[in-house]
Amino acid sequence: MKVLVADKISPKGVAFLRQQPGLEVIEAYGSSPEKILELVKDVSAIAVRSETKITAAVFAAAPKLKVVGRAGVGVDNVDVEAATNHGVVVMNTPAGNTIATAELTFTHILCGARPVPQAAASMKKGEWDRKSFAGIELFKKTLGIVGLGRIGGEVAKRAQAFGMRVLAYDPYLAPSRAKAMQVEGVTLDELLAQADYITVHMPMTDDTHYMIDEAAFAKCKKGVRIFNCARGGIIKESALIAALKSGQVAAAGLDVFEDEPLAKESEFRALPNVVLTPHLGASTAEAQESVGIEIAEQIADVLNGGVIRNAVNVPSIDANALKILGPYLDLGAKLGTLVQQIAPAQIAQLRITYYGKLVDLDANAVTRSIERGFLRRISGDEVNFVNAPVLIERLGIRAEVVKSTDDSGYSELISVEAIAPDGKTYSATGTLIGKANLPRIVGINGREVEVAAEGKLLVLENVDQPGMVGAVGTLLGKDKVNIADMSLSRLTLGGTAYMVVRVDTEPSEAARQEIKGHPAIKMAKFVQL
Repeated sequence: MKVLVADKISPKGVAFLRQQPGLEVIEAYGSSPEKILELVKDVSAIAVRSETKITAAVFAAAPKLKVVGRAGVGVDNVDVEAATNHGVVVMNTPAGNTIATAELTFTHILCGARPVPQAAASMKKGEWDRKSFAGIELFKKTLGIVGLGRIGGEVAKRAQAFGMRVLAYDPYLAPSRAKAMQVEGVTLDELLAQADYITVHMPMTDDTHYMIDEAAFAKCKKGVRIFNCARGGIIKESALIAALKSGQVAAAGLDVFEDEPLAKESEFRALPNVVLTPHLGASTAEAQESVGIEIAEQIADVLNGGVIRNAVNVPSIDANALKILGPYLDLGAKLGTLVQQIAPAQIAQLRITYYGKLVDLDANAVTRSIERGFLRRISGDEVNFVNAPVLIERLGIRAEVVKSTDDSGYSELISVEAIAPDGKTYSATGTLIGKANLPRIVGINGREVEVAAEGKLLVLENVDQPGMVGAVGTLLGKDKVNIADMSLSRLTLGGTAYMVVRVDTEPSEAARQEIKGHPAIKMAKFVQL
């Protein structure tokens, strides 16, 4: 079997692949897209970093391809949907760059306090200018960390060693976890108002895009220093440039950008109070060696029929088990993401209950699929079937799996419950229907509903009174939103009722606000499955 190493990974990783019986390694660094299409015609695996794009055309041209391994965290250069459609496993190495990125972040923080790069450039020009490069100390200053995952946690440890007070904003972090790490859990507004230094470590999602914008900078102390070694687009660049010019932000350090490579004409290049690096987060010898060896081992395991690790599009199980569990994996992922979107940000417990036929199956992969679905909008690219339980635990959420022999009324049923710190429960239940095993949602928050588990849903709780279906339909029609399906449920006449509306397109923000503002509607959630 041929393994194409399309981008330069650790020589030790390449050597490991060459040592595997039955594997032929082809090194083709810097190949054009056209050349890649030629090379993949008979390869079984591809190893990449971030340079080579593995597109839908590549998958179509590679009938023998079984696995694509990315030596790094993100898989932005791999068309994961096309890979799944072609039955190709996509894997990454999510933990290999943790220390490297944390250390680069702290390097930027130090450079934001003491302008060493600017002073060094001045010295090389033959100058001796001590007055222009005075700095400030980190000791007893406040560092705000936005996102306390793997990397954010490592940055916190380093800040504490420097005698800094550490604040952390992470909407999904339990207070007990923050206390264990000796950081102060705060709201984003509290962090912005109190921090002398701010560093972001969130994944890029719809919720985090432009999280730090003009309004956020206005809430900060004048002279705050801000850093981003996570993902471009979390900080709005135009807002940061304006804040750097006005002095609202005294200094910044950036390793990632909205568009990469950074344009030559970018205003950042001309600003004296910003330090720029060209996406070096994982660029250490140790990190590159680690991810190179790790991805080589993972690829070899897949080709030799072993365990699938760090997969982003399939569970870590063998092919025979996948045929049986496949429909449940899809249902579980959708129930997980549904519950996450109808529940509050902070959850204390995630309870998964299996009924009927599922009690006799090894449902570990289904559990991980549910957890991955729950984390999809929280952790972004970082989450997969392997690390989902770890990320759940890291958020301080206690996961519980129950196999129940009670009669659920269905031959097989999955219930997912998110329990808030105050004890309130948010839930979704689902089953499979028909010979095609189509996923179906049959319960939300204890109410019986029936709607296809796909697409976009509008979940409403309203006063049970005449005209509500028409009112919602009229509002959606005015917004040019077509209704594909609808399910109604109530417990008692004249109480509250549930309406689950499956729509073809996302309602506008104005339409959502109008629906939420209706006096009879007590709760309105837009959910994307």
